[in-house]
Formats: sequence, C-alpha cells, structure tokens
Amino acid sequence: MFRTFANAWKIADIRKKIIFTGIIILIYRIGSALPVPFTNIAENGLFGNETAGTFVTYLSMMTGNAFNYGTLFALSITPYINASIIIQLLTVAIRYLQDLSKEGEEGRKKLERITRYTSLALAVLQSVAYFFFIRANNYLVPMTGSGKLHIFYEVFEALVVILCYTAGTVIVMWLGERINDKGIGNGISIILFAGIVARMPTTVTNLYRYLNMGGAKGRYFILVPIASIALIAMIFYIVWMDNAERRIPVQYAKRVVGRKMYGGQNTHMPIKVNMCGVLPIIFASSVLSILPTIAMFAPGTEGSFWNKLTQVWLGQTHPFYGTIYFLFIIFFAYFYAAIQYNPIDMADNLRKNSGSIPGIRPGKPTITYITKVLNRITLLGALLLSVVALFPILFSQFAWLVTVNHTGMNLAVGGTSIIILVGVALETQKQLESQMMMRHYKGFLD
Repeated sequence: MFRTFANAWKIADIRKKIIFTGIIILIYRIGSALPVPFTNIAENGLFGNETAGTFVTYLSMMTGNAFNYGTLFALSITPYINASIIIQLLTVAIRYLQDLSKEGEEGRKKLERITRYTSLALAVLQSVAYFFFIRANNYLVPMTGSGKLHIFYEVFEALVVILCYTAGTVIVMWLGERINDKGIGNGISIILFAGIVARMPTTVTNLYRYLNMGGAKGRYFILVPIASIALIAMIFYIVWMDNAERRIPVQYAKRVVGRKMYGGQNTHMPIKVNMCGVLPIIFASSVLSILPTIAMFAPGTEGSFWNKLTQVWLGQTHPFYGTIYFLFIIFFAYFYAAIQYNPIDMADNLRKNSGSIPGIRPGKPTITYITKVLNRITLLGALLLSVVALFPILFSQFAWLVTVNHTGMNLAVGGTSIIILVGVALETQKQLESQMMMRHYKGFLD
C-alpha cells in the first residue's frame, strides 16, 4: 500500500490530485473546529463521557468529535450516508427507483440527485433536533430584549443556528464531490476517514486515563502490548476478510455473430464474503442505541424496569447486549444481502448472455443454486464481521478484569472505526492503482 502511494506521488498529475485532496481535508477539519454563532458549548463538549454506549457516541466517531462540540460541521456527512441507505432500501420497494437503477449512467445521475435532496431534508430535520437539544441544555447565548423584540431575537437565533448546521452538511457534501471531480476519488469515504482519524488522539488519551484511573499500574504494561498486537492482527484480519470472495464458475456457449465467434470461454462470478461491508454493524449498533439515547432525555427512577433495561441490560458490559448485538448483525447482513443480490436477475443475466454454471441446469435450478451459495456466504460474512464487532467489547471485559478498581470503558465503536479505516484505505489504493494503470506506467505495479 505504501509503495502504491509512493509510486503515485511520482506522477505529476496524480500528485496534484493528492495535494488537492489534502487541501480539501484541511478545509473540512477547519470547518469542524469553527463554532456556530449564538452557541456556547462547554470545553468538555455537550456529552462528555456520560453517553458511552448511546447513539451520540457513534455520531461523534463519524464526525470527528464535531458533533460533540457543536461546530459548523457537527452533522458532517451523516445525513448523506443515511440518505444513501434509505434510497438503496427504497430502490427495492419503489418501482420508479428500481427502473432508474437499471438505466445506466443517466439513471445513476438521477438517483444521485434524489439522494442529495433526501440528504438536505434529513440535514434540516437533524439540525432542528440538534438546535432544540442544545437549547434545552442552555448551550445558547442568552438573548436580551423583551416582548416582540425578544421573540424576534429567538426566532432569528433559531434560524441562524439551524441554517448553519444545514449549510455545514451541504458544504461537506460539496467538498466530497470536489474530491471525486478533481481529487483521487472516494470523496465521501475520505471525509469519513479524516473524521475518524482526527478522533484517534482523543480515544488514545481516554484509554490512557482509563488505565490510570483503573489502577492498573504494573498491569498497564500487560494491556498495552496486548492491545497493540490485537490491533495489528485485526487490521490483517479485516484486509483478508475484505478481499475474500466466493467464485462461482461460469461457462459461456459459443455463438456466431456475423463472421465472428463469441463466447466459448470459462470464467467465474465473484461474490465477496463481506458483501455488506460495515452496514450490518452500523444498523445493529444504531438500533441498540435508540433506547439508551432516549434514556438521556427521559431517565427512569432508580430500580425501575426502564432504568435496568437502558442502564444495565443494554450496557456494553452486559452479556444480553453482546447476544442481541450478535443476532442483529446476522439479521441485518441477510437483510442487506437480500437487497443487494437478486438470484433471479443473476440467473437471467447468465441466460441472456448464453452462460451457465457447470453441472447446473438453466432456469429454476440455477436460481436455487445461487440462492444457496448466497445464504452460505452471507452467514459466513456475518460471522466474520461479528468477530470484528464483538472483539472491542471482549477486550473491554478483559481490561475490566485486569484493572484493580474494575472500571469500564466504551470501545464498542472501535470495530466499526477500524473496518471503515481499512476499507477506505483499500479503496483509495485501488483508485490510485487504476489511475496509474490508465497511464501505462510500467514498473510501478507488480
């Protein structure tokens, strides 16, 4: 990977794209530190460490802590990601969107336009909700005046804050598109990558404080090498999982078109083992974080069922949370795979191109065979993905046993972060390799 980046840097055209991408990332990080007018966020942020295990932990991770400090890019790219997921799900249910997805480049542009409008609507809704939250917690500058003048000031304040957060999302989307047009590509992914990397120093600092507060002392030297080795092993594991694929053999029959003969070759249909990426983990963690997040605003009485459910059973140190988390990952993996892969369409495409799977008759037997393979691959991919998702939780339990005071720390989003970081790095590497291949620079690629 490092050799690919070094070779890409030697090419003047690609070097300009890398520098341009770096400038865009710098602008994004500056916007993530700019305060919004009329807000007065505390130095420790809106949430501090009280929300470990809730949905805001995930949002802070995705936005590089901008969500916690209420800066201009507090919502970052999350409305666009949510809109993309919603449009993908609706493509299966709505015939118009399904037809657009099959219209090639023109249909893709229309779907992208619909996704942008959906992102804008979600950004407005999230900005309104975020404004009322910071207002309820007294993070707005008090407005002077009385009577109608005071009402005007409050309305003006609300409009400015909401428009700033909405505009921040639109600017981030625009920055991502600029990376796609004039940078190295994968604009949205690279911005997400930059936000997660920017939060790493805070995560390392919190881990260090946690070990000191836990009274680990000499045992601290046990945790550090174990954590380092586990991190390196997990990176290698994710790379292997991301590149693993199941190849279904396909044979094309010979056919004569005019004076030329086509087909007659043996190839394969690749199906990635981790076909869903990080989405099952994001869906599962989001669903499990709904009730603890609601409990932030409506805490129950001590000893009540609501309090036990949100504070104990759905706590990341409880076996109930780990079990439900595991089952949700498998469920959402099958759910997303069913949306992305349609065995009927795959079998029809093979038939239209005079292709067949050796030993399997065309038609219903081919559909049954592909469905069987997809179900097995989805289960295997979900199990492999569960290892990455549950390992940080298991490591937290191990650290809890090692420390003297038995204090806990939220590391659940660690698996999600690592998958996103490794995935974006691999995608960027492939982008650079493809751009170098287009320029026919021999010797740069093995």
